[in-house]
Amino acid sequence: MFELLLCSMFTILPDYLVRRYRQGKRIGKEITLFSVWYELRYGITGCAILTLWLITLIFYFHPSSHNVGSFFRTLTILPEKNGRVVEIYVDNDRRVKSGEPLFRLDERAETESVEMAQQEVEQIRAQMAVAEADLAVAQGNLEQAQGAYEQVREELSVKADLLSRGTNAVSRREVERLEVALATRQGGVNSAKASVNAVQTKMETLLPAQLSSAEASLRAAQVALGKTVVRAGVDGTVQQFALQIGDVVNPLLRPAGILIPDKPKEVVFQAGFQQVSAQVVKVGGLAEMTCASLPFEVIPMVFSSVQPVIAAGQFRPTDRLLDITERGAPGTFLAKMVPLYPEQIKDVPWGSQCVANAYTNTHDQLEDPEIGAGRCIWSKRLGSCMPCCCVFRHFCGRSRHWFLPGIRIAGRIGALQPGNFGWI
Repeated sequence: MFELLLCSMFTILPDYLVRRYRQGKRIGKEITLFSVWYELRYGITGCAILTLWLITLIFYFHPSSHNVGSFFRTLTILPEKNGRVVEIYVDNDRRVKSGEPLFRLDERAETESVEMAQQEVEQIRAQMAVAEADLAVAQGNLEQAQGAYEQVREELSVKADLLSRGTNAVSRREVERLEVALATRQGGVNSAKASVNAVQTKMETLLPAQLSSAEASLRAAQVALGKTVVRAGVDGTVQQFALQIGDVVNPLLRPAGILIPDKPKEVVFQAGFQQVSAQVVKVGGLAEMTCASLPFEVIPMVFSSVQPVIAAGQFRPTDRLLDITERGAPGTFLAKMVPLYPEQIKDVPWGSQCVANAYTNTHDQLEDPEIGAGRCIWSKRLGSCMPCCCVFRHFCGRSRHWFLPGIRIAGRIGALQPGNFGWI
């Protein structure tokens, strides 16, 4: 009701009192509360309507939110398996780098697994060396069998030729014996070839597969051994780290501590605005923010994104129908903000509770030299300028040194898209 008081104190009421005083009327006699109200009822009512209209416009086009903060996620320090702590490398409140070891668990079982896997790999490699020797022996046996076969075959060929000529030097019984021997030698050759193929298959297929499996088991054992040393996942600060040698940690029940990541270069603040301001808060718009952790400091912000849904309206299908009357409060819509000057938030801790006021983007229209006071006042997005501001600008030469509430944005404002908050 500030405007109402100003309008009444400096316009209607002083004029009324002066004119009635000149007419010889005095306060408490002719001038009473009833007479003042009766004669000024239209003016006071008009001031009240103007005040309510201005307040409505201010709260609509300049929405505020008391729910502003920069959210961050901590990392829980825990191993991937149960184990007993045998060595601790860091202390509480210490800053660590990504990959730096934090503590080590008992690794005796994992070490034994690695040694067994290594022995298995060495054993298979030894079998491959033995298989190479077996292959050489099988190939020698094959050559020997082939030589014996060729000898018998040549002897059979000669004696069979002599027998066909009718000579008495060779009997049929001897030729039949050589045919049986040739078949036997052929069996020996086939057996030697099978032995060579078996050894080659073992060397080319079986042993390499066994070696690959053993090496995979070795790598798995080495990975399990590496998991006994718990390392930092990101750069950050160790908090609530109170381990002692001999403690048993569990991935589900007993974490070791919390790792707070370092603040990123770009910190995003999230603000929840009432749904009535959904048509005012837009991407690229500007706002002012102040935080409890940094009092008396106004930080200019820029809206980087606006969530297109209302979180309060979400639901998960269940075995019962949705009753709309069971919905709670209407909720807010989420808008993300980034600082216009990143150096201003370096002293604002993560998780600070802040307050933000948003502003509309009609300053490109106000920069139009042809704009008039009436168009400015009755603009669709009136929140960028109060009616008195429009009149002031219109009749004061459109001064470029009169600023909107409390912040001075210069220089870097040109990096934003047209229509952002600036001077009028």
